[in-house]
Amino acid sequence: MKIETQCLHEGYTPKNGEPRVVPIVQSTTYTFDSTEHIAKLFDMPMEYMYSRFANPTVDAVERKIAALEGGVGAMCTSSGQAASLLSILNLCNAGDSFISCSTIYGGTVNLFAVTLKKLGIECIFIDSDSSEEEIQKAFKPNTKAVFGETLANPALKVLDIEKMAKIAHKNNVPLIIDNTFPTPILCRPFEFGADIIVHSTTKYMDGHAVQGGGVIVDSGNFDWTCGKFPEFTEPDESYHGVVYTREFGNMAYIIKARMQLMRDFGCYPAANSAFLLNLGLETLPVRMKQYCINAKEVAEYLEKSDKIESVVYPALQNSDQKALADKYLPDGCSGVITFTIKGGRETAVKFMDSLKLASNVVHVADIRTCVLHPASATHRQLTDEQLVAAGINPGLIRFSVGLENVEDIIEDIKQALEKV
Repeated sequence: MKIETQCLHEGYTPKNGEPRVVPIVQSTTYTFDSTEHIAKLFDMPMEYMYSRFANPTVDAVERKIAALEGGVGAMCTSSGQAASLLSILNLCNAGDSFISCSTIYGGTVNLFAVTLKKLGIECIFIDSDSSEEEIQKAFKPNTKAVFGETLANPALKVLDIEKMAKIAHKNNVPLIIDNTFPTPILCRPFEFGADIIVHSTTKYMDGHAVQGGGVIVDSGNFDWTCGKFPEFTEPDESYHGVVYTREFGNMAYIIKARMQLMRDFGCYPAANSAFLLNLGLETLPVRMKQYCINAKEVAEYLEKSDKIESVVYPALQNSDQKALADKYLPDGCSGVITFTIKGGRETAVKFMDSLKLASNVVHVADIRTCVLHPASATHRQLTDEQLVAAGINPGLIRFSVGLENVEDIIEDIKQALEKV
């Protein structure tokens, strides 16, 4: 099936007389006909046994997202942050390190640089524009992964996925890609060499601001028997000696994540949340197309204003990201624009407070246009040096173009600019 059809039909196929729409299985509990059956599940929980591990409604969405990205399996989580966290913890123990591009979401920077550091896991930040030789210097014998965002939030820097995959694989470690902004409609990172994909499904996949969630998708392509990941190739005593690569083959990563980490952290989404997410996924191709059309028109309008210092949108003809955007995002660069108003922080805040149609919210990638000042909100915890490294200055505004008529969006921007 083509991806538009997959969004509607993957993950759930009703049998004769069953509901056409994915049903909400609102239950934590499943019954079994014997104690022996339950005992076997605790040896290897590959059936629905408890909704901290798996749920039929969530499972249908996991199967759909795995199909959309071209992976062998997926695991939904309660948030995008949880997905990023578990994607790393599935590979790294205390004393290990991993490499991350510096231009990533501010919350992820804090997770990697502060919280994981407390757990004894070192994050080594690199500039993805550096040469392969410079990036190679960041690797250590204990480095277990490379992490980056396809389209950075909010810097909107396009990652050269093939370059990063080449470097990661040279060092026998997987490349993890946060594909939240493009979604698989605009970019499928596995096709460029990525090994693991994470999403905040709260954003475009949902699109309606009605559920918080995340997902990890496994490509099934990485060789976990390369010698750097003994937890995949040696017995797991917490599951009676199961060897993930032996028992599950190319699904070892995603099964291990569920059997170890979801078991212990329990950050699994509710069935109702997955149901709402599925509704968003069904219209994702239509929405992503229109987001891109609207955003490009708004970006071109902002470029012409003498009150705007700079506009960042990779699809613009004069963007320094245009070549990478053409390669990795040929069908569009999502609906998020960043721009800087002349006058700095105070002017930016006045502009935002003057908007009438656009909502000033701590959210992005909604069907409704929304706006945020990253230095005051999502990246508030970063130092000035970290803000610069993330591509943010005090006058920067993140503008998430919605699905309203683009003329109305531009009119709102126009009247707010007249007030600054």
